[in-house]
Amino acid sequence: MTGMIVFIFVLSALLILMACIKADRVRSWRESLNPSAPEIPDAGFTVARLTLVAMAVAGVVIGFQGIATEDNGGWSDDELTSAVEGATDALDGSFTYGDSLEGDAPADFGGEYARKVEDEVVEHGGGDAPQFGVDAALTDKTSEQGQYRITANGAGVSFCMHVQRTHAGYIETVVPGLSGDAAAVKQPKYTFDVSSRAGEC
Repeated sequence: MTGMIVFIFVLSALLILMACIKADRVRSWRESLNPSAPEIPDAGFTVARLTLVAMAVAGVVIGFQGIATEDNGGWSDDELTSAVEGATDALDGSFTYGDSLEGDAPADFGGEYARKVEDEVVEHGGGDAPQFGVDAALTDKTSEQGQYRITANGAGVSFCMHVQRTHAGYIETVVPGLSGDAAAVKQPKYTFDVSSRAGEC
């Protein structure tokens, strides 16, 4: 895409240069190549200049639109850095409840939590950052901790995010209409300690 944009700007510059060539010089070149060719009126040169300038202006407009499209389609290093910092702050100290029937089940670091990390990074990307193109690849995990390599399309930097899940006790929920031990449902509560740094994991 960048090569095409550069080509369009160079072509536009050449069209402007062609529009600036004097009519007498063009007539002399033409006469040297084909002496018997009919004379070109001044109005023909005026039309040709206007056409060349219009084409050059159109090329410049298309080039700037291409730059805007390319910028909106990829992440910059600053955008990803800011987004990862914001996602880390948002996830650090967060908590969730487990299933009362599963007990102390291992965390789904490879599925649900990976998507949560990606969503948080995108959400903290800011107005100019794309709403796609973030990847949180799980590089290491146990039942209680996971490590992600975070990258984004267009960005030249990557980040390593470490997530530690801690079992923080249980929350008891009373089921309406039941009495005794059956009325209380215990759900495990988990908190997450999240940190990140630039570079590979």
